[in-house]
Amino acid sequence: MVRHPRMPLSYIPSPPSNGFHVGPLFFHYYGLMYVVGITLAVLITRRRVQAYGGDPALVADMALWAVPAGIIGGRIYFDLTTPAQIPHEWYGVFAVWQGGLGIWGGIAGGALAGIWRVRRRGAAIAPFADAVAPALLVAQAVGRIGNYFNQELFGGPTTLPWGLVIARSLRPPGYAAYRTFHPTFLYELIFDLALAALLVWLGHHTRIRPPGLFALYVIGYSAFRIYEESLRIDYSQHFLGLRLNTFVASALTLAGIIWFVYTQRRQPAAAEGAEGREGAEGREDTDTEAAEDTDSSEPEISATAKAPDNQSSQ
Repeated sequence: MVRHPRMPLSYIPSPPSNGFHVGPLFFHYYGLMYVVGITLAVLITRRRVQAYGGDPALVADMALWAVPAGIIGGRIYFDLTTPAQIPHEWYGVFAVWQGGLGIWGGIAGGALAGIWRVRRRGAAIAPFADAVAPALLVAQAVGRIGNYFNQELFGGPTTLPWGLVIARSLRPPGYAAYRTFHPTFLYELIFDLALAALLVWLGHHTRIRPPGLFALYVIGYSAFRIYEESLRIDYSQHFLGLRLNTFVASALTLAGIIWFVYTQRRQPAAAEGAEGREGAEGREDTDTEAAEDTDSSEPEISATAKAPDNQSSQ
């Protein structure tokens, strides 16, 4: 007989519903949270782009392409890595309103579309990436609220005061006897906002070269996901006994560190160009001075050259 663990005195209740009706229409909180998150990301990025002297109108143009590309990329990643979780309806592979967007695929798809639009407008990619990094974290944090309403992405059982109650029908196999679980969505929400604030602070108080802040975003978020994946018990593909996302997060953490070191140690192209121009101007000044010296010495040379002729004629 399975012994039911004692219910903690304090806990986070499960949501009463994952959406609401407006007439015949049903709105999922999951989707609404993504809309709110994307809106905040656009507004934050516009302000940051304007602060460094960029064109804030570019943000709307980029978002128009990057958002759908991110959703498509996120869904493709989810379908490929967790095929068992795809709803069995004919539209199952597209059912993003039921949850199921892989963050790695979403960032990759959105980044590719964003880079394309920024390049097409002739703007610099590196400072734009630094401007968008904190905004992405805010959007991800808000999106995690949608996971709460879907009762998904939680960790193992816990009796901590902030344990999350999960409906019996949504508990993974083998965990039906437990009621409260680690709210890993909440852990990530808090971490995302803290990392966003840190990136903003670093941008104002340090001299990190672009796109160093975006590289730090990749490092920080990926490193946290390694910890988060160690807690989560939702379905996932496993490799060598570890969740697939653990390997993805580890690889991205290492790649982010290498990228950050490279961006901070390499000579910026703009600085190289400036040094080249300064060098060219310096050489021009030297040549001009040399030419002036040559011109001013010509009369003396001429006079000296005539002296022997005068002496020989005497």
